[in-house]
Amino acid sequence: MGGARDPDAVARRLGHPDARALILHLPLRHLDETRLTPLAEASPGEFAQVEGVIRRAEVQRRPRQQLVVEVGDEAGTGLLFFRLLHFYPSQVAQLQAGARVRLLGEVRPGFFGAEMVHPQFRLVRPGTPLPDRLTPIYPAVAGLSQQAIRQAVASSLATADLADSLPDALLEKLGLPGFAAALERLHHPAPGSDLAALESRTDPAWRRIQFDELLAQQLSLRLAARRRHALRAPILAGGGGLHSRLLAALPFPLTRAQGRALAEIHSDLARAHPMNRLLQGDVGSGKTLVAALAALPALECGGQVGVMAPTEILAEQLYLKFREWLAPLGLEVVWLSAATKGKARRQALDALAAGTARVAVGTHALFQAGVVFHKLVLAIVDEQHRFGVAQRLALREKGQLPKEEQGSVPHLLMMSATPIPRSLAMSYYADLDVSVIDELPPGRTPIATRLVSLNRRDEVVGRLRDYCLSGAQAYWVCPLVEESEKLQLRAAEDSHAELAALLPELRVGLVHGRMKPDGKAAVMAAFKAGEIHLLVATTVIEVGVDVPNAALMVIDHAERYGLAQLHQLRGRVGRGQRESTCLLLYGEPLSDTAKRRLRVIKENADGFAIAREDLHLRGPGEFLGARQSGQQILRFADLERDEDLLDQARQVAEHLLDGHPGAVERHLQRWLPHGLDYLRA
Repeated sequence: MGGARDPDAVARRLGHPDARALILHLPLRHLDETRLTPLAEASPGEFAQVEGVIRRAEVQRRPRQQLVVEVGDEAGTGLLFFRLLHFYPSQVAQLQAGARVRLLGEVRPGFFGAEMVHPQFRLVRPGTPLPDRLTPIYPAVAGLSQQAIRQAVASSLATADLADSLPDALLEKLGLPGFAAALERLHHPAPGSDLAALESRTDPAWRRIQFDELLAQQLSLRLAARRRHALRAPILAGGGGLHSRLLAALPFPLTRAQGRALAEIHSDLARAHPMNRLLQGDVGSGKTLVAALAALPALECGGQVGVMAPTEILAEQLYLKFREWLAPLGLEVVWLSAATKGKARRQALDALAAGTARVAVGTHALFQAGVVFHKLVLAIVDEQHRFGVAQRLALREKGQLPKEEQGSVPHLLMMSATPIPRSLAMSYYADLDVSVIDELPPGRTPIATRLVSLNRRDEVVGRLRDYCLSGAQAYWVCPLVEESEKLQLRAAEDSHAELAALLPELRVGLVHGRMKPDGKAAVMAAFKAGEIHLLVATTVIEVGVDVPNAALMVIDHAERYGLAQLHQLRGRVGRGQRESTCLLLYGEPLSDTAKRRLRVIKENADGFAIAREDLHLRGPGEFLGARQSGQQILRFADLERDEDLLDQARQVAEHLLDGHPGAVERHLQRWLPHGLDYLRA
């Protein structure tokens, strides 16, 4: 296996659609086979290429079976041994006394003198020329040799159109090399090239490739935004008095940041093309209230609003909040989830289809077959990164607008309690308008975060008892068991039974994701009413739960959680007047990553600082939930290292879209030949 192959077949084995993509199958590193080190000068510790004549070769049986080959030079001044611990009979037959061999590997001190263990080797004739370029080592898969990959890449480079997609004047201004020159340098660097710069991807040729990739992303996202602007959407101007009535009923004023975000949303809704806005803010910043206020212009214009959340407990919390705020205004809010059955489901569906229900709140059940809106004009999606593109589109496509509005699509407001670092927002969310709520409402108390070893668990349980008997309430979040929801449920039930037995004087409740909605709602209502002292829970309480009297949270085995989850969970306390504390119980030994995560969460209360660290630790793929979002993750650019290139790519994208449509088409054809992968809902 691994010999010469059809370039298209090689490309597919490597995960590319066809051979054209191989020009961007770039080397991981390079070997310098352009020069020979005389055998007598090959020093231990040096990575060298040497050549000589085999003096003898033998298979030794002790201390283990190995093929030992002695190589010398013609002058008799240089000597080197090389050993193969794994070898084939064909290699024993090849490596005979008198054959000339060229070796590439690390020279080590050996028992008989200088040696190489498992070097690259090949038999050569006297005077066999050396390569005039460094040798690329490509990302590979099992069964595909480097030689086969090199041949396929060379074939692709020889037949590809490498003409530059960008104007010369622009490249000169940016200080970037031409595309063909950059590829030549990366695939076949000249002798003496800076191997460290090539391997660390800081060489100017790498910078060109990274810029091109970021530019393709920016162009495709901006094209998506421009196409969206060409669509029609209902103009939702509001002004019917619902806004002032809801504000008057609230026991607190909006923060400046909430007011600013709301003004941006209202401005979008009053336009004739669909809003595509992301509302982001830290835990407890008041996004739900802004979303409810944002819905009012849609409702005043006779439209309907769909509100979707990824989990039942979050959707229930949103439903309760929307109903609390909107029902007194005479607006019917219905609840719809997969668990809504029978008469309740029929009534909700009928009310939506007839238009009497003005707001529907639920899980992904909102976009299932059989759910028909009378006039859906605004879709609100909470924790939007946990939904795939198709799911967001499906909600947006619901509804039967009147004939005069056919062809128009609903506005879309997405929300995220995971603050998005600047580089990520500039890159993956470049087609969205972003509103940020960057201040917390007054009255939120700081949360003290402490790390406690699981060895002190008994001490923590004792503190819990005293704390709850003083009139306060607490959460106990169960260990995250990634392998199985059933295992996590068992962990929750075991923790509940154990704590109930250890704390007989307290009322201990349990809530988890597999409970029926009525059961969950009853437990949460009892906890909110103060009838339950201690709530044992899985991560279903991560978002949306608001109990001001609960000011202590214990997170069991905190080392198993990601930073965003820990921050979200911690945000359930600090919502009342009591001094709030979050205890992170950790098991030992801790990995370096877990230590860093726990240190970050202990030392930071700012969600944006935590999100930056999270991006650094996990990379954009995991941060975005890329597998489910449909995003193509950057292969060559790094958002932290290359933020300066990202800034340039944003500016250049606008410049090209406005004045160089041909360059845009050529660039996207090269980088996204099978469609604009980045175009999203």
